Parts: sequence; C-alpha cells; structure tokens
Amino acid sequence: MRPLLLKAVILAAAAALTSALFINLCDLIYQCGCTWAWAGAADQCNIHTPGVRHCPWCVEGAVWGEVSYWVVLGSQALIAFWPGGVGWGRGALAAAAFPVVGGLCAVLVGLASGYWSG
Repeated sequence: MRPLLLKAVILAAAAALTSALFINLCDLIYQCGCTWAWAGAADQCNIHTPGVRHCPWCVEGAVWGEVSYWVVLGSQALIAFWPGGVGWGRGALAAAAFPVVGGLCAVLVGLASGYWSG
C-alpha cells in the first residue's frame, strides 16, 4: 500500500475511534451523564437538569465540545501525515492522541469554565 494511502487509513481509523468514543470521554471527565452515542448520547447529560452546573462540552450549542473534537482530529491528522515512515507506531500514536489531547482539552475547558469550582 502506498505511504500516503496508508497514512489516510491511519487517520480514518483514529478518527473513527474518536468519533465513536468522544461522548464517553465527556462523561469520564465531567461525570455529566453522557453515554454511548447509540444509547442516548447526551439525553441524560446534566445540561437537562436545572440548578446544577452544566457540562461545558455540551452546554451552549456544544461549542467547546466541537472545538475539542476538532483539536483531537487535527492532532491525529498531524501525526498521521507527519513526514517519515509508516508503521504500527504511527497508528498507535494517532489513536493515543484521542484520550491524551481530548483529556487535556476537557480539563482546560472544565477549569476555564469553573465546572469543578465550589
């Protein structure tokens, strides 16, 4: 398989992983009630509960969730298409960018929004 095509496959696989599990990362970080995309997604998210802090990824049109999602995909694209040889290590790094970069984005958004403050 040609290197450019293989890099595209790596990105597609990493992006599929991110897309399938992104909402689960939301719940893991914020404990907000989001669940699998095919099992209700944000139906049980705390954004539907008055009087409590609302998940910063889901609130206000989910802007910060969308930004975080695209930052993760951008980092995966950067890893996938970085110059050099193509191997399992590149695929593993692209996949690992999801929890690492996504988690970092979630923590930064949570802190900036005051989600965990008293």
